[in-house]
Amino acid sequence: MSVVLTAKGLSKRFGGLAAVDDVSFEVEQGEIFAIIGPNGAGKTTTLNLVSGLLVPTAGSVTLHGRDLTTLTAAERCHAGLGRAFQVVQPFPEMTVRENVLVGAMFGTPGISRADAERRADHALEVTGTTNLAERDAEELTLMEEKRLEIARALATAPTVLLLDEVMAGLRPAEARDAVRLVRSVRDEGVTVVFIEHVMPVVRDLADRVLVMDYGKVLTEGRYADVTKDQRVIEAYLGRDDDAPPTDVAAAAAPAGASGDAAEDEA
Repeated sequence: MSVVLTAKGLSKRFGGLAAVDDVSFEVEQGEIFAIIGPNGAGKTTTLNLVSGLLVPTAGSVTLHGRDLTTLTAAERCHAGLGRAFQVVQPFPEMTVRENVLVGAMFGTPGISRADAERRADHALEVTGTTNLAERDAEELTLMEEKRLEIARALATAPTVLLLDEVMAGLRPAEARDAVRLVRSVRDEGVTVVFIEHVMPVVRDLADRVLVMDYGKVLTEGRYADVTKDQRVIEAYLGRDDDAPPTDVAAAAAPAGASGDAAEDEA
């Protein structure tokens, strides 16, 4: 497979704090690539650097070999880099279809109304929100909002889609629906990079996993391998030389998420 997205030596300092420190990774075409790590590891800051919401102190971002480092977030979107956020902020008094249509028109400057409508309708179909198209966004449930957020991002016609904790706040059954939703996006030929805390979701979705801690890359590889890496276990659980070996998956989810994992494993 060919590499579509590259982050090289990304760093971001806020005064004396190195929130992201020399982070590098490559994502291949058609891959679902996860970024995980304890709270404060620098995951969302890394995604913000990739998407253009933050300017890096050092490093570069390339998409399909094109250097995006000096481009704004809007320009990166036009280049094919989409983004969906953890906290969904739709236009509340607009319908679901109108919200998605905004994404379609924003994603390609100069697109015709007819083409934008076709793109929006396709995004609604892929994300299973066609039946919600005429409902006002302010009436949606949390899961429906998540679908809208991904549909709106998908309507910008990305080749790579960045997802920031889209499972946050979902019940186990909803999280499983969201896993299927992300797979359907990949089936459309879109490469996916996502941040997630719920380990069963990462296990079920990710082709490869990048683990961060204190702004640095700890390791990268298959889920089964990285979750048994001693450095990763210590990052999540702390170091205890007297403790027996364990797996990070059971402890990686935030408080209240253990039930999700248990139900998923059942």
